[in-house]
Amino acid sequence: MGKVELYINETLERKGAMLFSLIDPMDYKSEDHAVKTATETVRGGADLVLLGGSIGVQGGILDRVAKAIKDEIDVPLVIFPGNIGTISTNVDAIYFMSLLNSRNPYWITQAQMLAAPVIKKARIEPLPVGYIVVQPGGTVGWVGDTNFVPREKPMIAAALAVAGEFMGNRIIITDTGSNPQAHGFGPVPKEMIRAVKSSISVPYIVAGGVKDTTQLRDAYAAGADIVQVGSAFESISDTYKKALSFSKVVKEEGAKRVGR
Repeated sequence: MGKVELYINETLERKGAMLFSLIDPMDYKSEDHAVKTATETVRGGADLVLLGGSIGVQGGILDRVAKAIKDEIDVPLVIFPGNIGTISTNVDAIYFMSLLNSRNPYWITQAQMLAAPVIKKARIEPLPVGYIVVQPGGTVGWVGDTNFVPREKPMIAAALAVAGEFMGNRIIITDTGSNPQAHGFGPVPKEMIRAVKSSISVPYIVAGGVKDTTQLRDAYAAGADIVQVGSAFESISDTYKKALSFSKVVKEEGAKRVGR
């Protein structure tokens, strides 16, 4: 287990909950804007910054933004890969993800096989992640040729999560894709979060669609160990204030677990 994975586990043990900030440079008006947003979320209390996206985040833009963020933050910087090109040496770790409910074996094992030698040679810490896409799925669902988990079927997500843990994934993510509200949906349903959390023994990340403190609190109350937030930090004028309000919820909800 590497330094970043230890950091995640030790922080969860100490604080009870964590907040991850996701930066997709392609969603920002400039690279500087993406970097500033990342640093402001950390200043507001984010425990880790993720960098990546489903389309176009690779090569020069990835390296430049990663280096600029890394120079400004004191928490781990981790790649959230969209494909085998989303690799940079200017980070601490990478989600080494298997898209558990993809219809295409490329996203389950083949992309991982192609990327593994590069990641090993670059000495980037791989975080073994089982990734589950929930309806509506967004861009990641389309790119990943995903058989979406229906929102009203929490036990399908739970079974996938257990399978992911049994196959060696030490982190599980359920993700609706970015901005599910645009398709008439909200974040991962609370019933699904409860079903997944009660079925696994590894850290559980809930991602996609969390826009406000009420939704954030609901996710932790239902069982999320970590909530991963992206879109909520993109289009606001005061990212620091938003992150600060989110981190307050993380602290309060985490303290309930540590207290128990």
